[in-house]
Amino acid sequence: MRVHPQTRFTLPDELNAAEPPEARGLARDQVKLLVAEGSTVTHTRFDRLGDHLRPGDLLLVNMSGTLAAAVDGSRITGSGVAPVAVHFSTWLDDGTWVVELRNGGLPLFGAASGDQVQLPEGVLTLLSPYLPEQSRLWRARPPVADVVGYLRRHGWPITYKYVGQRWPLALYQTVFAREPGSAEMPSAGRPFSFELVSQLAAAGVLFAPILLHCGVSSQESHEPPLPERYDVSEHTARLVNWVRANGGRVIAVGTTAVRAIESAAALDGSVAAGGGWTELVLGPDRPARVVDGLITGMHAPEASHLLLLESVVGGEVVQHAYDAALERRYLWHEFGDTALMLRS
Repeated sequence: MRVHPQTRFTLPDELNAAEPPEARGLARDQVKLLVAEGSTVTHTRFDRLGDHLRPGDLLLVNMSGTLAAAVDGSRITGSGVAPVAVHFSTWLDDGTWVVELRNGGLPLFGAASGDQVQLPEGVLTLLSPYLPEQSRLWRARPPVADVVGYLRRHGWPITYKYVGQRWPLALYQTVFAREPGSAEMPSAGRPFSFELVSQLAAAGVLFAPILLHCGVSSQESHEPPLPERYDVSEHTARLVNWVRANGGRVIAVGTTAVRAIESAAALDGSVAAGGGWTELVLGPDRPARVVDGLITGMHAPEASHLLLLESVVGGEVVQHAYDAALERRYLWHEFGDTALMLRS
């Protein structure tokens, strides 16, 4: 399977969104929207999304809420202690967690099994590398059993170096968030406001809930996405099948929603209820079978998300859209602008 996306571009530093739209004087639904269908690209604003949807279209929306998944601590070493941030990524079935240690905004390599990090209320212990081929992510024993409650007390939203300061957790939640569990925001849903959802529903656009809890996204170039928890309900599966049978379009809000619904898809594109862990990697060897398009933020060069976009609408459409976004100075990442990409 190809691990390099076809889409190629260079992202200037000034196009990394360093703050939420609200700090730039915009409502969350006033960010730029690029609409790409075939070779046609339209530039508009997200609150005009309804101009590009039809009655009977179905939007799949991720209900996962964002955790305050970063906690400041001190790594205990033979020479003393050193400051470190722990990013809590994903809880495992045995009660341990996948974590990432970071120092100065960069992944901390060189840790070893048995290393400890002093955190509020106790000690986190590294048990073993989560992936045998790299030492960035660790399976760890947390200091308490109820980690979600612990993060409410002591955590802050995961922030990368292009964001200049820490922002409140509320700015990392979407209007669809119902079940806390994502280490990082399912950010494609962020531009939706309650008013926009009401307008779309009144115009005949359908909504269906889906769930996928996002782990940390700071993957190295070309790394595939990690296994993630997902759930597709019986109601959503029936609605997707009905919409497809009646000529409507199924449009996923975010790569997370694409991964979740495609994990529940049969070879013919029909969907059955399901859940658990998904290791699905979409790309040239496994194109999307269910969705006709997606709403998505702008992804970094070489990210595996680009392969997923290509699996839905094709590499030429994605490249054309990204070239246009760069020309029009769109902003990237979780606080940036967005795109609606449709299969022609």
